[in-house]
Amino acid sequence: MKKGKKLYEGKAKILYASPEKNLAIQHFKDDATAFNNQKKAIIEGKGILNNRISEHIFSNLNQIGIKNHLIKRINMREQLVKIVEIIPIEFVIRNIATGSLTKRLGIEEGTVLDYPLIEYCLKNDDLGDPLVSREHILSFNWMNVMELELINEQCKRINDFLQGMFRGVGIKLVDFKIEFGRSSQDNNIILADEISPDTCRLWDSTTEKKLDKDIFRKDLGNLLEGYQEVARRLNILHEQSNIRPIKFPKPKAVKIKKK
Repeated sequence: MKKGKKLYEGKAKILYASPEKNLAIQHFKDDATAFNNQKKAIIEGKGILNNRISEHIFSNLNQIGIKNHLIKRINMREQLVKIVEIIPIEFVIRNIATGSLTKRLGIEEGTVLDYPLIEYCLKNDDLGDPLVSREHILSFNWMNVMELELINEQCKRINDFLQGMFRGVGIKLVDFKIEFGRSSQDNNIILADEISPDTCRLWDSTTEKKLDKDIFRKDLGNLLEGYQEVARRLNILHEQSNIRPIKFPKPKAVKIKKK
């Protein structure tokens, strides 16, 4: 499918115009970023894996009635999606305490929450995506009450589904970030962006080994191998058979001469 002009470029994806009205082509990049874009790297093959994993998740969510922007996956790096006006709020759903939650509130890392916690962050890189309240959202007309309640319910349903899906392949869904937008076709609110190891924290159920972007954030090893493991467990890795993990050379031992 022929790509038109660039409509938007973010840290991990580019959106291009498509030949079809109200539809766009979403391209997944290999860029890895962390700490509000302060840490950056190019990891060859990451975009291919995120494209496939996100398509798998969005397709399954569509089957349980969660409307989203995905039309179809076009190729290894691109999807055909509905054009939406993104709501400037990131919805963070937490099942286990980690990351900024532990830093802000002093909660012990790994604490299992009694029920899923939904947090709202203003989608603004220049401000560091600050945490905002329900009252902020309503006061500044980012959403109305009905829209916010609708999205909250969608967040809970998505969380229930993802927890079950990942639990079935031996992975804990620690937390994840999702975005919603208003469809350019009918103005309905639908799930957009992506759901992948870039936007989720995923831990092995037994070892609690990280299988997400924390590998890159915390220098825990090979990011691509973690993403490949998620795809393998979801039984979708066969299409990525040409992606090989990056092998980093082992540091040479340094001999210290005794005086």
